[in-house]
Amino acid sequence: MSEQTGGLELAEREAVELTSELIRIDSTNTGDPATVVGERAAAEFVAEKLAEVGYETTYVESGDQGPGRGNVIARLKGANPDRGALLVHGHLDVVPADAAEWSVHPFSGAVQDGYVWGRGAVDMKDMLGMTLATARRLKRDGIVPDRDIVFAFVADEEAGGHQGASWLVNNRPELFEGCTEAISEVGGFSITVKDGVRAYLVETAEKGIAWLKLRVKARAGHGSMVHEDNAVTKLSEAVARLGRHRFPLVLTDSVREFLAGITELTGFDFPEDDLDGAVAKLGGIARIVGATLRDTANPTMLNAGYKANVIPSTAEATVDCRILPGRQEAFERELAEILGPDVEREWVSLPPVETTFDGALVDTMHSSILAEDPAAKLLPYMLSGGTDAKSFQRLGIRCFGFAPLKLPADLDFAALFHGVDERVPVEALEFGTRVLDRFLRTA
Repeated sequence: MSEQTGGLELAEREAVELTSELIRIDSTNTGDPATVVGERAAAEFVAEKLAEVGYETTYVESGDQGPGRGNVIARLKGANPDRGALLVHGHLDVVPADAAEWSVHPFSGAVQDGYVWGRGAVDMKDMLGMTLATARRLKRDGIVPDRDIVFAFVADEEAGGHQGASWLVNNRPELFEGCTEAISEVGGFSITVKDGVRAYLVETAEKGIAWLKLRVKARAGHGSMVHEDNAVTKLSEAVARLGRHRFPLVLTDSVREFLAGITELTGFDFPEDDLDGAVAKLGGIARIVGATLRDTANPTMLNAGYKANVIPSTAEATVDCRILPGRQEAFERELAEILGPDVEREWVSLPPVETTFDGALVDTMHSSILAEDPAAKLLPYMLSGGTDAKSFQRLGIRCFGFAPLKLPADLDFAALFHGVDERVPVEALEFGTRVLDRFLRTA
C-alpha cells in the first residue's frame, strides 16, 4: 500500500468520524441571538483538528450579537503563487430539530444502518467532515496543491450569514486574498435518472432571497363596533392574493442546460406547455427544480393585535420571496400590482448567484467524479434556496456548489434538508472524500 493510498483511506474513515462528531455538537441557529448555541464549540473543534496536523488557523467572531459566533479560516499554500486561490467554505450552524419527531436523537451523530444520522448530516456537516478530513490528509502527507486552498468554516448561514460569511466579507476580506473560485454545499450529489445512469448536479446558480415584511396601517377601534377600515382585514386579503398568485414561467440558462442534459440522458421531453408536470416526474429532485422555474412568494408569518376586543392600528406579515436571476425589477412590479397601494413593503434581500458551467474548474470536477464513477454525467442546476455563495461572490469569487456524494437511487435526498431523520450514507461520505481529495490536488 502506497503512502498516498494509505493516507486517503485514513481520510475516508476520518470523514465519517468527523461528520458524526460535528453532528454531536449542537450548533442550532434559531435566528434569535439569545437561543443560538454551539457555533463556537464547533469552530473550536475544527480549529483543533486543523492545528493537530500543522495548520495555522484564524478564529474570529463578529461580536455584533455577543460572543460565540465562531468562524475559522486556514490556508494551505500552493506551489504556484501566480494562480488564484480556491476557497472551500461551509457553515457550522444547523436549523432546529425536535427530538420527539426523530427515529434517533438529532444530535447523536449515530452511525447505523449504513448512514450517519443527525441534524446537519446533509446540511452541511457531511461536507464539513469531508473537507476537514481532506484538509488534514493533505497537510499530514505533505501534499502541496498547485494553487492556494483557503478553508473557511463559518457561522450563521441558516439566518443569512450576517455573523459569518457576510461579516467576514465586509470586515475581514484579507482572509480571502487571491481567491478567484469557490466550492461549497448543495451540489455534486448524484441523482439516478434511469437504471444505472447517474447525473451529478453542480450548482451554478441560486435564486435571490428577499424576506419581505408587509405592513398595513389603519384606524384602531373597539371590536364591538362596525369598522370598515380594519388593518387585519386589508392585510389578510393582500396576503391571500399573494399566496395564491402564480408567477410566470421563466427558463434561465442554467435550468435550460439542466433539462437538456436530462433529455440527453433519458430521452424524456420537457414541453413548455406542461413543464411543471414534466418536472414533477423527476422524483425527489423535482422539489428543487420545480421551484427554479418561476419566482415564488410564500407568506410565512402573521402578526396583529394585542387584545380580543381591540381592532389594531397595524397588521404585519412576513413573506419568503425567492427571485430568479435578472427578475428583480419585474418581480417588484408584479408584487405592487398584487398588493395594491395600501400595503407598505420592507425588504431584507440577498442577491442571486449565477455563473456559467465551463472552464478548468468544471473540467476538474468532471474528471474527479469520473475517476470514481466512470459512467457519471455532470449537469449544472439552479438551487431554489441560498448559501453563503451570496456573500462570497461580492469579492468577485466565482461560486459553485460541489459537495460530492454518490447516493442510493431510492434516497429522497432533497427531503432530508431541514427534514426529520436527516442522514447521509457512509459510503457516500467515503466516495465524496476520494473525489474531494483528487479535486483539491488537481484543481
